[in-house]
Amino acid sequence: MRFHLFCLLLSAFVPAAQAAIVEQQMRPAITASAEYVVGERGKPAVLLLHGFLQTREFPTIATLGRGLQSAGFTVLAPTLSLDIPNRTRSLACEAAHRHGMDQDLMEISRWVSWLKARGHDSIVLVGHSFGSLQLLAYLSQNPDPAVKGYVGASLVDAQIGALPRQPLIADMQSRAQNGQRDLVTRSLSFCRNYTSTPESLLSYLQWDPSRVLAALKRSPVDTLLIMGDADERLGRGWLKALRHIQVPMVIVPGASHFMDGTHEFELLELTQRFLEAPERRPAR
Repeated sequence: MRFHLFCLLLSAFVPAAQAAIVEQQMRPAITASAEYVVGERGKPAVLLLHGFLQTREFPTIATLGRGLQSAGFTVLAPTLSLDIPNRTRSLACEAAHRHGMDQDLMEISRWVSWLKARGHDSIVLVGHSFGSLQLLAYLSQNPDPAVKGYVGASLVDAQIGALPRQPLIADMQSRAQNGQRDLVTRSLSFCRNYTSTPESLLSYLQWDPSRVLAALKRSPVDTLLIMGDADERLGRGWLKALRHIQVPMVIVPGASHFMDGTHEFELLELTQRFLEAPERRPAR
């Protein structure tokens, strides 16, 4: 095992194919970008998505992307716009968030179509943390047939802290139905003070644990979850709930939410093994 991890470490220093920054206009005046590296034709393309309010430069995603590129995979790593033109920086929890899940899923769909238009007929979605949730949400809404697999690392639901979820959802629904656009501040994910419009916040709140578990059970593609047993960001009983629905899952001993340290190589190895399954190898 140590020798294999050492080989993976060395591969991270092998120069990958030239990366290109590509752009798409997602909405009027909103352009989003992605890093695109072309790999070997006989391997699936990977759409790699960052976590909540982050960018493709987030260490977990950047390290995994470099490892997959060195292993010969085509990698497209977008940064979701979050309604900010050409966004290159992570957003603060207290910023005025006017983006929602619907816009995020539209952008994911656009990037899948972008890959498909360039001849990639076998695409695997790989996400980290909230990015895993967003990719799962995309899979629940008529995904493109070119998408063949899904890897969710450190998958979470839309966590809201200690507040009861249903009264909060009812409050946001009432505000949205009444056309209220005033910003509200609530807890969401790792943010204790997340500032958003009621409608946008509601779009995330609705992805509670039961909805996430149901989406996993109905996943239209091969699925693998990679979780750490030292992940302090998971809700109580979350790993037990995932085990209960018998979704394919690997629990990495000692790994944190960010799969850092030596665990980043285990994340790479598990992801690469999933990608190299015979049924996901495009015809040459």
